[in-house]
Amino acid sequence: MASAKDIRRRIRTVRNIQQMTQAMKLVASARFQQAQQRVIAARPYADKVRQLMTGLAAAGGSFEHPLLQVRPEERVTAIVIGADKGLAGSYHANLVRLAQRFLEGQQGEPRVYVMGKKALGYIRRLGYTIDGVLELPGTSVSFDTVRPLSLDVQQMFAEGKTDAVYLIYTQFHSAISHETLVQRLLPAEPPAQTTGGGGQEDAAAEYLFEPEPDKLLSRLLSRYVDTQLFRAVLESIASEQGARMTAMTSATKNAGEMIDRLTLSLNRARQAAITTEIAEIVGTAEALK
Repeated sequence: MASAKDIRRRIRTVRNIQQMTQAMKLVASARFQQAQQRVIAARPYADKVRQLMTGLAAAGGSFEHPLLQVRPEERVTAIVIGADKGLAGSYHANLVRLAQRFLEGQQGEPRVYVMGKKALGYIRRLGYTIDGVLELPGTSVSFDTVRPLSLDVQQMFAEGKTDAVYLIYTQFHSAISHETLVQRLLPAEPPAQTTGGGGQEDAAAEYLFEPEPDKLLSRLLSRYVDTQLFRAVLESIASEQGARMTAMTSATKNAGEMIDRLTLSLNRARQAAITTEIAEIVGTAEALK
């Protein structure tokens, strides 16, 4: 059995760790609230852009644009959206596992772009060449942060340097629920048209377009790609903060339980020392008689 001195030292160490995890939990909780609000605020705009794309596609009929060209996927680009920091439970492990399966399933050597320092380290260890890296400034990420990358992949796709662009990220559901997924970004694909009770496309009937739908769709496509990329980044940040808050909550609870067990062991060690000391005193007294 460890001595009382060793147990006290371990209790102090675990208590210090508990204080750190508690502080990180509070920080992650505050950042999670901000990230969650930004995701909730961004979703209506992204959904409205998709809805407008549906209406334009329905009104414009057959429409050709470089960002809509579907080609055999011989050269694929993947954008892996992770985070700059760790201590987020299985957040990065699940993301990298999905990215690895996706990249291994490609025919040729894929282009890989990574967002987040922590995710970058994982992807490099898989042996893939990184074509671009983007650091994420925490919850303060803005539309302008992801705009350069969006323009780069749009230009590559339009020039035929890549046949498809995919996002690999974590979709946010709640603080304890998030899902890693792969989503095709390019070629851009407007959502399926919905039909009303009369069988006519609702989206096409809702709008009168000025100028022509083809011209509007041409301008909207680039904005559509930007919006989908930005939304994926916000979803990933909210998922990261939720995963970190959950992990730090669990770590704080585990530290408390460990302190309780060590305290019990300390009491037992002290009781054993007292019993031994009493036995020695009694034994000495008996020997002196």
